Amino acid sequence: MTILRSLRSAVLARLGAVVGVSALAAACVATPTGPQTSQPTQQRPAPAGETIGSGSVPVALLLPMSAGGEASGLATAFRNAAELAMNDFPSADVRILVRDTGGTDTGGRDATQRAIGEGAKLVLGPVFSPAVAGASAPARQAGVPIIAFSTDATVARRGVYLLSFLPRQDADRIISYAASQGRTSFAALVPDNGYGLVMEAAFREAVSRSKGQVVTVERYAADAGDMAAKARAVAAKGNVNAVFMPNGGQDPQILAAALSEAGMGGAKLLGSGQWDNPAVLQSSALAGSWFPAPQKRGYQSFASKYQAKFGSAPPRTASLAYDATSLAAGLVRARGAGAFTDDMLTNPDGFLGVDGIFRFLSDGRSQRGLAVYEVSGGGNSRVVSTAPRSFTSGGGF
Repeated sequence: MTILRSLRSAVLARLGAVVGVSALAAACVATPTGPQTSQPTQQRPAPAGETIGSGSVPVALLLPMSAGGEASGLATAFRNAAELAMNDFPSADVRILVRDTGGTDTGGRDATQRAIGEGAKLVLGPVFSPAVAGASAPARQAGVPIIAFSTDATVARRGVYLLSFLPRQDADRIISYAASQGRTSFAALVPDNGYGLVMEAAFREAVSRSKGQVVTVERYAADAGDMAAKARAVAAKGNVNAVFMPNGGQDPQILAAALSEAGMGGAKLLGSGQWDNPAVLQSSALAGSWFPAPQKRGYQSFASKYQAKFGSAPPRTASLAYDATSLAAGLVRARGAGAFTDDMLTNPDGFLGVDGIFRFLSDGRSQRGLAVYEVSGGGNSRVVSTAPRSFTSGGGF
């Protein structure tokens, strides 16, 4: 049995009672990609110099505690999730050094230098991409890897690993599933902004990998009139049997209604993880549409445990800090203070977490197993393709 399988077994035994599923995991925050983030309601700010646990191996947790507003609330939630993980690993030989980045490049750099000076062998976070960029140089110079929470793939590299739901993951999963169901001619309707450009590129790559055809891509402005006009432009192309519409909020309903009015009722509508929200799930116009997301049981169990301890619901992405902390504890248990190597972190077998399987790629991005859901209407969805249980089982990789 490999070290990784031993680690997996140890973590599962500990976390099975906690989250009801396999453990270790990922996603990101306050970005247009991945599951939507509800803002935390905790009022207690995380102390700037706090240490969680008393083990011999220091691990830094870098959070935007002084950034203010929603960012500070998110920092508190991440800190709380890390405490949950430490409580669930009472014998873990690690201690978590909670340090403030302010969410900035300079703050990320200074916090990293300070934590490394205190002996940190691994950096968890930062949350926002400027702080990740700032942390990168001192961590690289010290040979300390980073497991960051940003969804900005431009800050990823070997040694800076993103524990995030990245746009490419959503596009790959939903396009490959649609292709497996006979959908071969694709169009996309994306917002005319930075997120739309990222998703358009991911969509084009995913269609190419699936041996499909991109018929057209339309970029729309943030108003209903332009959305309807661009939907009609897609319908006018003809020969489209699947339309990718990744943005969340009210956009999918508006676009779906316009496509239906234009005579495209037979095209399968495809979304992203942003569709996992009430506005989409309650829409009868989107019934029968597909979107990718993690299977929900693990997060629901984690959220219940968080609610019971801290008295409020966590933001959707709080599982990041829980899983990153659990990963650090499990690796130290398996291999000691020297566990945090690039080879160990990029093991192709990957890890298991609150949101399913994930692994880090050599370029710093992550890959994870997602399920595909069908919108049922009335606030519900059903799984039409389960998330893979390993990286050798196919299912969207």
